[in-house]
Amino acid sequence: MWMLTAIFLPMVLGVSLAVWRPESRDARQRFVFAAACLTSLAALSAMASLWGREPLILLSLGEKLSIALRVDGLSCIFAALVSVLWPLACLYAGEYMSREGSENRFFAFYLISFGVTLGIAFSANVLTMYLFYELLTLATLPLVMHHMDGKARYAGRIYLTYSMCGAALGFIAMVLMIEHGSLFFQFGGSVTVGAGKENTLRMAYVLGFFGFGVKAAVFPGHKWLLRASVAPTPVTALLHAVAVVKAGAFAVARITWYGFGPGLLQGTWCQYLTMGAAIFTIVYASSKALRTKHLKRRLAWSTISNLSYILLGITALTTAGLIAGMVHLVVHAVLKITLFFCVGAVHYKMHRDFVPDVEGCGVIMPVVFGSFAVASLGLMGVPPLAGFASKWLLATAAVGLGRWIGYLAAAALIVSALLTALYLMEIVLLAFFPRQNRQLTVRVPKRARRDPSFRMTVPLTVLSAGSLALGLSAGGLEQAVTLLLR
Repeated sequence: MWMLTAIFLPMVLGVSLAVWRPESRDARQRFVFAAACLTSLAALSAMASLWGREPLILLSLGEKLSIALRVDGLSCIFAALVSVLWPLACLYAGEYMSREGSENRFFAFYLISFGVTLGIAFSANVLTMYLFYELLTLATLPLVMHHMDGKARYAGRIYLTYSMCGAALGFIAMVLMIEHGSLFFQFGGSVTVGAGKENTLRMAYVLGFFGFGVKAAVFPGHKWLLRASVAPTPVTALLHAVAVVKAGAFAVARITWYGFGPGLLQGTWCQYLTMGAAIFTIVYASSKALRTKHLKRRLAWSTISNLSYILLGITALTTAGLIAGMVHLVVHAVLKITLFFCVGAVHYKMHRDFVPDVEGCGVIMPVVFGSFAVASLGLMGVPPLAGFASKWLLATAAVGLGRWIGYLAAAALIVSALLTALYLMEIVLLAFFPRQNRQLTVRVPKRARRDPSFRMTVPLTVLSAGSLALGLSAGGLEQAVTLLLR
């Protein structure tokens, strides 16, 4: 019941919010925050009590078709991450959305998306995962199109088009997985390789990688993420850090390690192709971020790059690579949601959206830009912050392959780290160290000379402290991920 509650409670409460439509903003925010906290409690309880137990079959559709749920190590990593970050996002959104309008509709889909994301995490087989995966597209589409102006509608069309194309490719992979595999996900692979079927299954895996990888924004399926930046910041923070993009990386990990299996893929052309796509995306997106002056778009390019860090670890097809990828999944989520919350706070208080416009604003908004600096240093990989450990593990796993593509991957990580330092530290230095006499020319309303209220600063402070804690306990995080994936 804990697992069912975690998935369906936020969906029911989200629908009820759309019907109820409270006029009091305080009543709505208490309702949404309480709903998110109860959902997180249910998810954490499900993980504590059901890890390693037999699947829960909700609906049997045949010998190899069923809708089923289960808690295993990989689902614990993803579900725990979502459960911790979503209530903080709801608290932050409570103040931010006060100026955006249509709050009842927004928070209704915000809660529904929470439950759908947990459904992906707790899926026991590829059919269930695919079902929730497509529901996530439908649940987040109204969030992307929240403003319902020309830009928002265009972004929604792009998001839907890319998602549908990815779903078509993923469907082919799913059919072949079901035809040649067992009923449930199994670590090491559930697909039974028959004589003469190897290349067919490898081709199916490649289609699945790029299909499910659309939500992970791997090249060439990355452009929707840039267009989605027109959505309100609480949406982009979850799209870029927690829900959609991490669901894509999670799905790729599922079909790679729990579906087709590393034994079928290691050392073959499909491993080189998928690793090559991840390597190219890492460097390409980092270079594009450096040339982009819009704050949210710069962070969007950064997200595209860092998601391929995770895919790189997954497609290394070694246990060390998978562990490194999952560690970076956790680290990147905490750091990137912090960065987006900071950029959102600047827009909310200062109405500034471009890099040059933040010059001299560090003194005006010390909590916001202090949090931005901490998260930036972490994402750059400065020791002992969290990003250093995950990038070190990824580079070590890549070099450990002992092949040319592993060395190329390590070189790409180094180049990306340097580019990350350039495009993030530019913002930090401009904010805290304006050019000579520049700070005197900064014109802001008198009432804006402060950080936003506690609803926005508390999540920022908690996330900054969390990123520091992750860095100082990186060894413990690695051990926890190793234990869960054992």
